[in-house]
Amino acid sequence: MLVSWNWLRRYVDLPMTEPELSERLSMTGLNHEGTEVVDGETVIDLEVTSNRGDCLGHIGVAREISVLYELPLCKPQPEPAEGSGKASDSIRVTNVFSDACPRYTARVIRGVKVGPSPDWLAEALRAVGIGSVNNVVDITNFVLMECGQPLHAFDLAKLAGDEIVVRPARPEEEIEAIDHKTYTLDPEMCVIADRDRAVAVAGVMGGASTEVTESTTDLLIESAVFTPLSVRRTARKLKLHSPSSFRFERRVDPQGVDWASRRCCELILEIAGGTLEQGVVDTEPELPTPTNVCLRLAQVERVLGVKVPDDEIRKILTALGCDEQTADVDKIHTCPPSWRHDLTREIDLIEEIARIYGYEKIPDDSPIPVAASQKRPFDEAVSKIRDVLVGSGISEAMTPSVVPADVDELVSPWTDRQPLTTETALLKGAKTLRRSILPSLLDSRHANQAASGADAELFEVAHIYVPPAEVDGLPEEQYCVAGVSGQDFYQVKGIVETLLRRLGIAAVPDVRQVEVHGLDKAWSIELTIAGELIGYVGQLCPDVQKSLKLEKATTCFELNLDAMLAAAHLVPQFRSVSPFPSVSRDLNLVVDEAIRWVDLAASVRAAVGPVLADLKYVETYRDPAKDGEGKKRILMSIDLQSPDSTLTNAQADAIRGDVVDRCNADHGAVLLG
Repeated sequence: MLVSWNWLRRYVDLPMTEPELSERLSMTGLNHEGTEVVDGETVIDLEVTSNRGDCLGHIGVAREISVLYELPLCKPQPEPAEGSGKASDSIRVTNVFSDACPRYTARVIRGVKVGPSPDWLAEALRAVGIGSVNNVVDITNFVLMECGQPLHAFDLAKLAGDEIVVRPARPEEEIEAIDHKTYTLDPEMCVIADRDRAVAVAGVMGGASTEVTESTTDLLIESAVFTPLSVRRTARKLKLHSPSSFRFERRVDPQGVDWASRRCCELILEIAGGTLEQGVVDTEPELPTPTNVCLRLAQVERVLGVKVPDDEIRKILTALGCDEQTADVDKIHTCPPSWRHDLTREIDLIEEIARIYGYEKIPDDSPIPVAASQKRPFDEAVSKIRDVLVGSGISEAMTPSVVPADVDELVSPWTDRQPLTTETALLKGAKTLRRSILPSLLDSRHANQAASGADAELFEVAHIYVPPAEVDGLPEEQYCVAGVSGQDFYQVKGIVETLLRRLGIAAVPDVRQVEVHGLDKAWSIELTIAGELIGYVGQLCPDVQKSLKLEKATTCFELNLDAMLAAAHLVPQFRSVSPFPSVSRDLNLVVDEAIRWVDLAASVRAAVGPVLADLKYVETYRDPAKDGEGKKRILMSIDLQSPDSTLTNAQADAIRGDVVDRCNADHGAVLLG
């Protein structure tokens, strides 16, 4: 942001030197990038952070100086003289895209004389790197650099139908911008149109078909608010950036829209002549309600480590434009000014107090209370989970909590209730609070495949939002870990079992085949421990895989962290290693098809007792000719090891016999001879 020294003097006295001012501004967040002299005028280059869009104009910088040096701010109060005609009779404005344009205003000036700008105007713009075009265009640029509110002037005679329509662009609609390049638009982009065609890319650049030339006599002055997301998306997609888009991407002051319009009209009447028609056509005259922020005075000292007098705190907040609503002995309720979108929390106000009070006033040796921190069980569990999954070749992802509705519908293991939605899209087309992490990861897997052809193995630890059963209830925020992988079902199930063991979950999870929306019923299971649902493992159903255009079969899992923590033992349990050798025995049992391995394994563990060192599943084999229909063979291996002595063959065979008897009693298992 180039700031002219002489231009600043229009709004605030500058008794300090340029180096002193640059140093002070740098200490308060407006970093000094450099100073140059343009035609004998000092110009300062300031780095303005993305949260300080209010400083993208000379008045905003002057306001900062007035607060820092306790100087009065002299902001012009434009009151342009109006003629007899009404603006509403000359132009109609229809806004059918309020998500991208919350407010649009239009004023009409007739009988202007377009020509060269006066020297003072051309020199002011040249100092900040803007060339002179003509008096009308230069005035819109001057007001832009003055207050940070972008404006646009249309040649009214070139607007078809005497109307302005704020709407989405039509598919493949084209526009020639004032840079005389043609751009192809899409329906996600907001345009300003007349009856027949788009005449401007909203918030980015005007169109050549309605630009102001020397033959122009009647003007429509646009001053509007376009949402940052819409402008940023459009500018990036078109690769078309401008001073206007730069400011809209960082938010403009909604209450400054009308001021900028009046200021522009006043200067046009003064320099280019003409008659301003009465009134303004405004699509949203109701301004947004300001946010109320509570500041606890004790928090200022606690955070900064130095006592700032209460009167000084109030003085700073008032100077910044905050409107004190109520004040108690220990707290202040205040409304930040409309131009400070970044002041929404108590900590934001504390930062402002420190910034204006002066970081240099905080002693270097100011005592900062330090307390030893202890890792919470939750954090320790998440750390162990990350270790297991990363060690298994799965990369951690971070995806948004809001997703498009069609993405959320892909997989929903936890609930079939309708998802919650936000009033406005927080991301591109995303308004749905996700009911599962899996849809986000599947979408990311698809994006990775489309971009590089790679099959991304992804996991994420994050919140999901289970909709309430009651209409007025609150959603259940559930912490989960989920993953998607190209490995087969048994490999992913093994990773999940390893993860559970790493958390010290001694109980063997009960496994049951279930039907889950989005997963293949033949390859989907739920895991429970002591009747508590832990999570799901399953293979993506072919329809979902096809809709996402995934080339390889994908196996998914999603686990409830809270449920796992309840069963976990994060403190490692030590068990002495037996000095005696182990003995192995294999068993090949014939059981009914319905018998599950997990149930059979539980019977084996109960029969063997403490001398069981390991139990391994080997394979399942079916031979209807020998065993009969509805039967299967399960081959397993057991390792036996006593902590007190070496087990003899006779003892091992006796234990093996106990296992066979227990499995026969519990499941009708027969040992294959």
